[in-house]
Amino acid sequence: MESKRQQKFAGLLQEELAAVFQKEGAAYLPNTLVTITKVRVSPDLAVAKVYLSFLNTSNTTLSVNTVNSHAGEIRYKLGSRIRHQARVVPSLTFFVDDTNEYTEHMDKIFDKIAKERKENESAEDDA
Repeated sequence: MESKRQQKFAGLLQEELAAVFQKEGAAYLPNTLVTITKVRVSPDLAVAKVYLSFLNTSNTTLSVNTVNSHAGEIRYKLGSRIRHQARVVPSLTFFVDDTNEYTEHMDKIFDKIAKERKENESAEDDA
């Protein structure tokens, strides 16, 4: 369970990282829209796990590896944006947020179950 302090700092990081990616994201990933879906911060605020969602890309693993290779540069730009609000700029690690794919997968499973139930009910009614 994150503390209020961690949650507030994570919100600040999410906002500022979104601005960094909006301005300079094309330099890292051309023709790709990057969304910061979630930020998790360690209790000492020194490490941040940033979860990204990508649109208009075929290989999300390659995209997240590209962003991770530029993590130092992104951290520097983040530091210049939050220098008056935070004492320490956390080290950043980027991960793929696969929540959308998981949700779509679960929706398909539920649709399949509903379809099978409907077929079973109609088969029982016919019998």
